[in-house]
Amino acid sequence: MPTWSLVSICVLLCIVVRWGVSLNSYSGAGKPPMFGDYEAQRHWQEVTYNLPPQEWYFNTTDNDLNYWGLDYPPLTAYHSWICAYIAKTINPDWVELHKSRGYESPSHKLFMRATVLVADLLIYIPAVVLYCLYLTDGSSKKKVSTLLCFLLYPGLILIDYGHFQYNGVSQGFALWGVLALGLGWDVSGSMAFSLALNYKQMELYHALPFFCYLLGKCVKLGLMGKGLFLLVRIAVTVLVTFALCWLPFLSDPHQALQVVRRIFPVARGLFEDKVANAWCSLNTLIKIRSILSSESQLQFSFACTLLAVLPSSIRLLIKPNFWQFKLALVSVFSHTLPQLKKKSLDCKCIAVLVLVPLCSMLPLFLKDGLLAPYTVTSLAFLLLSIYLLSALEHCSEEELRLGAYRKLFFCLPKMDLFYVSVAAMAGLSIVSVVLVPPPHLPDLFPVLVSATAFLHFLGTFIYFNVVQFSRPLSKKSQKKNN
Repeated sequence: MPTWSLVSICVLLCIVVRWGVSLNSYSGAGKPPMFGDYEAQRHWQEVTYNLPPQEWYFNTTDNDLNYWGLDYPPLTAYHSWICAYIAKTINPDWVELHKSRGYESPSHKLFMRATVLVADLLIYIPAVVLYCLYLTDGSSKKKVSTLLCFLLYPGLILIDYGHFQYNGVSQGFALWGVLALGLGWDVSGSMAFSLALNYKQMELYHALPFFCYLLGKCVKLGLMGKGLFLLVRIAVTVLVTFALCWLPFLSDPHQALQVVRRIFPVARGLFEDKVANAWCSLNTLIKIRSILSSESQLQFSFACTLLAVLPSSIRLLIKPNFWQFKLALVSVFSHTLPQLKKKSLDCKCIAVLVLVPLCSMLPLFLKDGLLAPYTVTSLAFLLLSIYLLSALEHCSEEELRLGAYRKLFFCLPKMDLFYVSVAAMAGLSIVSVVLVPPPHLPDLFPVLVSATAFLHFLGTFIYFNVVQFSRPLSKKSQKKNN
């Protein structure tokens, strides 16, 4: 069967799975007074449609910031505004100011789910398709197999269609940026990633690798010739993109500053909802919350994050090639971008890398009533990755670059860590559902999930840094892989 026919089947299958998940419950359904993320997205449509942009991020009588106040960058607000205009055309009650709070109906649920799917079809899915077809190694069937696995990644599907968000938009823009850089379109890649940053601030994690790769490439080309010209073009593109996204708020510095305050809500601290796996895990051993003030916690967190990503980014600055760029993305924070199999990597690493974030969100899925979709999609993805990507194939330590890894951790047992990781995630999922925690330890299972995820993230972070800084494979291993 021709490649594009297989691609079409993959896309249709991923649409079916996404729509199937969307038929389940969603965050905060029928739970006043705040409801959940579903209501947050609906409320942002209400606000952006009925109020001028200058009031979107300010607390007013018509915009109570304590009730799901807008806290994402401007591009998210414009997306909500577009959806609101369509909603107003279908049913004005969906976005009526004040009166639409907590609105729930089957038709509105259908509309909201459709907006997520349309966004994926326009931005995320095309980026994944083109990336897998043009920037991954292997035969056509291997590329299609990779495409299917990443289109069916449960983490993104459950969060966007179950919990309810639009992460596919920011991930899609970021992936368009990666795709453009891989094809040598550096200016277009800069623009795409700028759009990702202006849609969701979490893309800042990827900003340093993008910056170092492009700057390193300009330096390599020569800052007195082609490199300088490329640097100027990239800088102008980024500035113009940001200026257009922030245009309604640039006339008054107070407006722009308020947007910045809203999209970086540092007052919430590090421990809200136990989503910061590293700090929640460390807090069980070292009482960070008691030792450090909230401000000191944020400063310490920022310093640790910067120190962690600097080695990988500096390596990329010195050696700006596309493979190093992808490794840097994985090292800093990129479990949903398809950093796919290369000669020096095994699919087991990729499988663990994408399954652990899924497991780390288990408490959230249980809270939202998404246990059944979580179980089904996780098992299906695991089996699919094993079958299609040969996730259990044997590779030598040299090919996986585990020699240096074991030198760092001399006590690391010589066992297949893939099986250990899968068993740990499965066990935690089962006990979280079946057992009741002791009364004096009500957060026992969420903390265990957080600690397990943290250990995996730490191990993966170290592993990919080892791969990035290690020497190339021997000629013998390269010949075997080829």
